[in-house]
Amino acid sequence: MIDASSIKTGSFIKKDNEIFQVIEIETKAGPARFSNYVHIKIQNIKTGKSVDIKLSPEEKLEDLILEQISLEYLYSDKENFCFMNPQTYKQFEIPGRMIGNFKDFLKEGTRLKFEIYEGTPVNVIIPEIVELNVISTGSGVKGETDATYKNAVLENGMEILVPHFIKAGDTIRVSTSTRHYVERVHK
Repeated sequence: MIDASSIKTGSFIKKDNEIFQVIEIETKAGPARFSNYVHIKIQNIKTGKSVDIKLSPEEKLEDLILEQISLEYLYSDKENFCFMNPQTYKQFEIPGRMIGNFKDFLKEGTRLKFEIYEGTPVNVIIPEIVELNVISTGSGVKGETDATYKNAVLENGMEILVPHFIKAGDTIRVSTSTRHYVERVHK
């Protein structure tokens, strides 16, 4: 159990037998004779619905201790993503909203770390950078320098700009937040 005043954004709590992620926290001072309170916005991890709650700073919440495991991506049915624990072969259906825009970076066999509570994935840890193979590149313009960029199609179907020296078959690192080329992987 943890005091409402000690809870952090991104934490997971259990309330009314449901698991919630803390989205926002704001501590407010009450008027003269009234006490302070903590305003917390939480999101249900199953339904995705957000709820605002107002608690006294001393009020206890059940914080969750999460285990981290690595799961391997298998396939998607457009709404959910199927991942498998490579040690136990147990499969999990992960809702699309949990994966978010990272779905564009997924390819069969991609491994992601998940936070698990009582055998259920409650959060995915999105990597900052992923490595992808270049399938094809534009030809560029004769006389261009290495600082010039050209289009490249990656193994996941994504098209990004890469430096002129990148060619089909190269492996590159791509930022998952900006979707920009970071560097070439030297083997």
